[in-house]
Amino acid sequence: MAVNVKKVALFLVLTYGLTYLLAILYYAGGGTMKMPGILVIGLVIMFMPMTAAIVVQKFVYKAPLKEPLRINFRPNRWFLVAWLSPLLIALATLGVAMLFPGVSFSSDKENFGGLLLEPGQLGIEAHRFWWGFLLGVLQGLLTGITVNALAAFGEELGWRGFLQRELAGLGFWKASAAIGLVWGFYHAPLIVRGFNYPEHPWAGVFLMTVMTVLMAPLFSYVTLKANSVVAAAIFRGTFNGASPLGTMGLEGGNDLLVGVNGLAGFVARLIANLGLFVFDRFFATEFLTKAAVLNGLKSGCN
Repeated sequence: MAVNVKKVALFLVLTYGLTYLLAILYYAGGGTMKMPGILVIGLVIMFMPMTAAIVVQKFVYKAPLKEPLRINFRPNRWFLVAWLSPLLIALATLGVAMLFPGVSFSSDKENFGGLLLEPGQLGIEAHRFWWGFLLGVLQGLLTGITVNALAAFGEELGWRGFLQRELAGLGFWKASAAIGLVWGFYHAPLIVRGFNYPEHPWAGVFLMTVMTVLMAPLFSYVTLKANSVVAAAIFRGTFNGASPLGTMGLEGGNDLLVGVNGLAGFVARLIANLGLFVFDRFFATEFLTKAAVLNGLKSGCN
């Protein structure tokens, strides 16, 4: 399937235009990176890819939304994969970080940043690290299929719903890489103000893009296998919720080295992509990474 360049370009112009305009207006109005303002603008921006996809698909090209964009809420086993695999990536990130010089692990290190509920708030004093770890797992699982998934759906309908279909003719890996690039630089208005990489805001734009390029094949694969963009939203929601596990108990390092957004996270994603490649080539019944993703793809490939 040939790529409709005009259609893709229109989607990108709308997505980036709306996103960057909202960020500019937010900062011009005195907005900062502090809560609750950053939470509100972040959530609004997350729905810009979805808005652009609907406008282009439904109102400009007069095409249906549900089937082409894989809006399918019927669960299958790939929903479960999307729900659980982010926990493995977060734990792999923690393990990789401990291999770096100057980084160590201690269960006495109670760095629970990112947890919505900490052991101390529950009056827990004994084995606080392990209770914090359990709370991190539960946070990832519960928010991953509820509030985080709902917010992530706003982006995923654009990236894995609209763009995944429109770029299918490039083949799995090239399409995933292109989506990863678009997805990464879309975050720039927040990153340059210190979001995700507070110590390295400008370098953070490019690091975020590396991260999204590495993450895109994983999101794309579960979307295609589940034949549902909802699976990608669950993956994203769970990953965001479970991300504190990637640094829990660590001492040393910085935001470029440890955590899901640092080098440790990049290595963990590389390992996950290698696992995806091996699974698809040697164990799957349909080789999505080998063919040109079958014209935006066959449905029912789960």
